Amino acid sequence: MRAIQFKRFGPPEVLELVEVPEPHVTAKQIRVAVKAVGVNPVDWKFRQGMMGGELPQGTGLEVAGVVDEVGDEIIDVTVGYGVFGSARGGAADFAVLEHYAPIPAALDFAAAAALTVAVETATRTLDAIGVREGQTVLVNGAAGAVGIATVQLARERGARVIGTASAVNHDYLRSYGAEPTTYGEGLVGRVRELAPDGVDRAIDDAGGGALPALAELAGGPEHVITIADYEGAQSTGVTMTGGPDSQRAWHALGEIGELIAAGRFSVPVAQTFPLEQIAEAHRLSQTGHVRGKLVLLVD
Repeated sequence: MRAIQFKRFGPPEVLELVEVPEPHVTAKQIRVAVKAVGVNPVDWKFRQGMMGGELPQGTGLEVAGVVDEVGDEIIDVTVGYGVFGSARGGAADFAVLEHYAPIPAALDFAAAAALTVAVETATRTLDAIGVREGQTVLVNGAAGAVGIATVQLARERGARVIGTASAVNHDYLRSYGAEPTTYGEGLVGRVRELAPDGVDRAIDDAGGGALPALAELAGGPEHVITIADYEGAQSTGVTMTGGPDSQRAWHALGEIGELIAAGRFSVPVAQTFPLEQIAEAHRLSQTGHVRGKLVLLVD
């Protein structure tokens, strides 16, 4: 089968379309014929060697496709089902999944491929810091796929949400129910104009050195969580989540369909690319200015 791999760490040009053996399932897995693959910042961090690991490596952590092989202990899907879920090396013709859910009826494969990382990560961070009704939550980096998922799911919990983004994305954030402000120097003052007493919780989906400001606004590092700033978390005492030992919120995959069907949740697809143009998708992702999700299409 075809798969995207890299044999050395480096720029997008190290990504290659190669032939590799097809994967097959164990008892608790399913295999899908991949139709679409989400692109996430962690993908190019792996490609650059920031996450370590042996070479060669595949890429692609979330897919949507059609089930074509089912493990002996699987009872919730059969061959022919459309599903989305978490993969390793998903940028390929076939991928094996352990965590998955049916594709919501309103979505095509590209939109479904955009869900897994955003939904799981947003739910995990909201759960970890106990976001609940009546709180004010600050989301740093709210216009990206994870950020906009976090905004919507925090609103579903009854929280007020303030989100940081560049000025061009402020109307976009308002359309999802967030109160926008810009990131960077002076953040504390700008947020206090909206919430004079600060915020109850803060979630950092963007990095960029914002953790000291977020901790000040939220009344201490124990009320802040980051998915993007390991060094900042070490120096400030903020919780970092997303590593191999993190407890994942896989339950969220099966729960999100109800909100999608009700028109109360979406992760917009910013742009699609053929699988062969993955290098261009990585380049665009690295700019840090993508509104929504980049998706690769596999034919």
